[in-house]
Amino acid sequence: MITKLTLTLSLASILFVCGNFQIAGQKMDSKSTGQANTPDQPALPFNAVVIRHNVADYNKWRSFFVADSVNRNAAGMHTIGVARGVEIQNEVEIPFMIDDVQKAKAFASSPKLKDVMQKAGVISEPKITFIKVLRLTDALRDPGEYAEISHKVKDYDAWVKVFDAEGATTRANDGLIDGVLARGIDDPNLVYLVFKITDLAKAKAALQMPSRQKTMQDAGVIGKPEVYFGKDQQ
Repeated sequence: MITKLTLTLSLASILFVCGNFQIAGQKMDSKSTGQANTPDQPALPFNAVVIRHNVADYNKWRSFFVADSVNRNAAGMHTIGVARGVEIQNEVEIPFMIDDVQKAKAFASSPKLKDVMQKAGVISEPKITFIKVLRLTDALRDPGEYAEISHKVKDYDAWVKVFDAEGATTRANDGLIDGVLARGIDDPNLVYLVFKITDLAKAKAALQMPSRQKTMQDAGVIGKPEVYFGKDQQ
């Protein structure tokens, strides 16, 4: 029986919003993000990068982040949102819509960005994930908590059949509303999912169910999924 596969399969911040890109319920603009406006209703599929790291002081980091918008714009990176970890508040995650994968990769590995991060108080090695967004709903339009899971699968087509058979209603009953389905750009067998959380306790409990482990194995999930719980920031 296919139950609760989603939680297991992946929950993740990507704060991708349908209609208008928004951050914490507001239409993005240069004041709130330090970025130029992104286009309404992005065409699917589109490429994105998600960067996550820990900072010593969130407010200090945010000021540097906003100030560095010119460099990000030049690299074709458009901020989708900013989130902080639910469990570790100084764990910051930022998804970007990108115009050119190679240009974004060059920027992400540049000494200039490393220097800005150090000055901003980044205290962990950044986790950088390049993804291709295949599905997008409006579930993440409003601010709140979200869950993100990423994992590898043996065969994406086989996995997605199980995911679709489980259905969005089953996942919603576990406190998770479908938001984003994406695959890794460098590794297409990396699956990346984001869900709006309506009940954090229920979602966390569902992830621990033994039945989920078997469902994951049957769907071809490899290894232990990485789970991140985030909250949109104003």
